[in-house]
Amino acid sequence: MTERQRSGQDPMAAERDAMVALQIEARDVSDPAVLAAMRKVPRHLFVPENLRSEAYSDEPLPIGYGQTISQPYIVAYMTERLGIKPADRVLEIGTGSGYQTAVLAELAKQVFTVELVGELAEAALRKLDALGYANIRFRTGNGCKGWPGEAPFDKILVTAAPKEIPEPLVAQLK
Repeated sequence: MTERQRSGQDPMAAERDAMVALQIEARDVSDPAVLAAMRKVPRHLFVPENLRSEAYSDEPLPIGYGQTISQPYIVAYMTERLGIKPADRVLEIGTGSGYQTAVLAELAKQVFTVELVGELAEAALRKLDALGYANIRFRTGNGCKGWPGEAPFDKILVTAAPKEIPEPLVAQLK
C-alpha cells in the first residue's frame, strides 16, 4: 500500500465505499472481513489506465489477453463463500490482474496463485509487490495442475470455471 493510501488520502476511497455498499452489501455479502478487504484493495490499480474511471462499476472489465477482471460483487461473493480464516493457506487458480489475489491476501495467512498468461502474472506480481503484499507466492503455468509442492491447501479458488473440477486440485485440498 502506498504512503498516500496509508495516510487516508486515497482519492478513490469514497468510490470503493460506495461500491461495497451498493453492489456488495446490498446483495447480502455480509462477512465483515470480506467487506473490509473490498474497501481496502484499490481495484482501480488493477485495471488498464484507460478504464480507471470504470474501475468501481458493477461489471467485469477487460485486462488484455482475452481476460477480464471480475465484477466486484463476484469477487466478494466468491471470497465470502470460501470462509477464509486468518491462518489459512489459499490456492488461487487464475491470477489475472491480481485483484482477487489482493483480496484473498487481506484475509489469509498465505496465498499461492497460478496464472497461465505470463504477461498477466508478471504485471500482477509488480502491482502486488508495489502495494506491499508479502504473503503471496506466484507461479506461471497450468492451474489445473495446482501447486503440488505446496499442498495441501485449506481453500482453493478457481476464478474461471472449468467443465469439471481438475482431480489434482481435489487432491491438494485439505
